[in-house]
Amino acid sequence: MLRRRTPVFTGPELDDGQLQRTLAELRPSQQMHGLGTGATRPLWTPAAELLRTTGRDWDRRAHRVSVLARALPPVVADRWIKDCPRDPDALVLWACAQVAQVAQVAQVKENTDWSDAREVYGNCGRAAEAAPEDPTPWLAVLWLMYACASPAQAAVPVWTEAITRDPWNRAACHQMLRHLSPRGHGTLMQTLDFAERCTHQAPHGSPVALLPLAARVELVAYRTTKDPTAAFAADGHWYEPRAATEADTALAKWFHAETPPHAEALADLNLLALALTRMKRTRDAAPVFRRIGRHMTSHPWDLVPDAVRTFQYWRDQARG
Repeated sequence: MLRRRTPVFTGPELDDGQLQRTLAELRPSQQMHGLGTGATRPLWTPAAELLRTTGRDWDRRAHRVSVLARALPPVVADRWIKDCPRDPDALVLWACAQVAQVAQVAQVKENTDWSDAREVYGNCGRAAEAAPEDPTPWLAVLWLMYACASPAQAAVPVWTEAITRDPWNRAACHQMLRHLSPRGHGTLMQTLDFAERCTHQAPHGSPVALLPLAARVELVAYRTTKDPTAAFAADGHWYEPRAATEADTALAKWFHAETPPHAEALADLNLLALALTRMKRTRDAAPVFRRIGRHMTSHPWDLVPDAVRTFQYWRDQARG
């Protein structure tokens, strides 16, 4: 009997092969000792090469910097900024790595505020000055404001700075949605209004078309977290007429649009697949699962019990 193949959990780098190779090159333990003593090139070189080849693809740059900032030992960014204090790429990664550290502390420490992050905010400003066309430093500020529990309205001008540099930047919209959500520092109405306005105004083919589904996931997660006994009742949110419209919009404006895949397309495919399966729209989910293949992301499948088994079940149903 053939054994059913299990999904492959994708890491935060998703299907970015170049990013995966860079992380693999920077992770070996022997390179972590002595900052690459005896090496023919500086320890930070792979990260520098990756960001240089990324160029002005702001969407992919934001994704790569975010993953590097979380995954790399802080010593890599520290050494790079020491060696190249005016390098815009070094400044951006250094600032984002510091924000990642603040965010990590904020997860376990209550009442993190700006007194803990004033210097990091200043370093984000240095990065923005060094790379005035790059939205990534402004995304770092958004991330920092979330960690420090800044009011939702205070984040709007920062979001505006980011999308002014890259209109409808996916990372900017999702960060702002998280900030406005009731699980963040806003309200349910702010979340839904923001998602609907963005989707209505975004161009055809933009992944921002999935923002209302992401907002619905936030709603379900919030209500389930707030009251674990409401987990079963939360499924009712997927049967609302508005949910069907959101899924139709995501399919028409993004999934069926002939646009090149963006950096976090795999995450959006998993989001769309979850939504369609919660709505029992197996036929619509079939082509989505074909694009996903075996690459399951932990979120948003972590919303459902026994995520791997659930993913396998619906994938098999969708494949007929």
